[in-house]
Amino acid sequence: MNNEATGEGGPVVALTGATGFIGTALRAQLMAAGYRVRALYRPRRGRNVQCADGLKWVAGDLGDRDALAALVEGADAVVHCAGSVRGASPEAFNQVNETGVLDIVQAATASPTCHRFLLVSSLAAREPELSDYANSKRLGEIALEANAGRLNWAIIRPPAVYGPGDKEMLPLFQGMARGLAAIPGDGSGRFSLIHVADLASAVVAWLNTESASGCTYELDDGHERGYDWDTVLGTASRVLRGNAPIRRLHIPVPVLRTVAGINLMAARAFGYAPMLSPGKVREITHPDWVGNGHAFTQATGWQPALGFERGLAETLGVAAPAISGIPS
Repeated sequence: MNNEATGEGGPVVALTGATGFIGTALRAQLMAAGYRVRALYRPRRGRNVQCADGLKWVAGDLGDRDALAALVEGADAVVHCAGSVRGASPEAFNQVNETGVLDIVQAATASPTCHRFLLVSSLAAREPELSDYANSKRLGEIALEANAGRLNWAIIRPPAVYGPGDKEMLPLFQGMARGLAAIPGDGSGRFSLIHVADLASAVVAWLNTESASGCTYELDDGHERGYDWDTVLGTASRVLRGNAPIRRLHIPVPVLRTVAGINLMAARAFGYAPMLSPGKVREITHPDWVGNGHAFTQATGWQPALGFERGLAETLGVAAPAISGIPS
């Protein structure tokens, strides 16, 4: 497993969350950009990590301080994208999304070679009062701000991330392909999106730029003022159904709250981590999840390359219609 390039090579980036949806895309783009990657992974039955030149796997998790020390040893920068999106209690979220950040930041500050730290947070951190998840992401940002010390650091807050390998938004897109879209509440909110490849390229852009320390950036795919459901469904109709209509199934908020409450009680009783919870209902029915990536573009020169039309086609593995301009 220890196939990190030796001798001459690019800078070493320590990466957490390297086996997840976002981390997998990050790992590939970092290596393509010439970085050597030190990747944290949690050993478990059936998991086989892929070996490659320029890549070294470090076994452990965010609660293993020895593993974190080994992860950052000799690294020039840390990209922390590990996190928890499911939990039955505030403590379950905070243990990963706050304490996990604190521990990896402390490991980075203790390493004499590590000078930069990038936290991949979430746009949800902008509204910490909505849910335990959102609050834990904000607490993680605060942990970085308070403990970064000499590190040059930044936070990026992506909106909803989608792309090949995503499991959270895939059922929604598959439903659209079949002609049905389940929409929470009245569907009046606006939201930004970003393809996972663009998120990964944004991370590389930050690493390639000597930008000011202590900045928090929002990201988006460049679609001004985000999206509404009319735009999303119109695009999905063109890309996935040859302009055939997509029927909307509006799920009333009281129904969502009832189901979420039952799910949370069951999760606590049976010991599983729920996705749908009362906090998640407040998140998905919040009217404004529009990000603004202009400040990040000004700081790094990064530009998104995948509008929703092309990104949706790639996610579902279909041929995209002719696309003019970015984003679509």
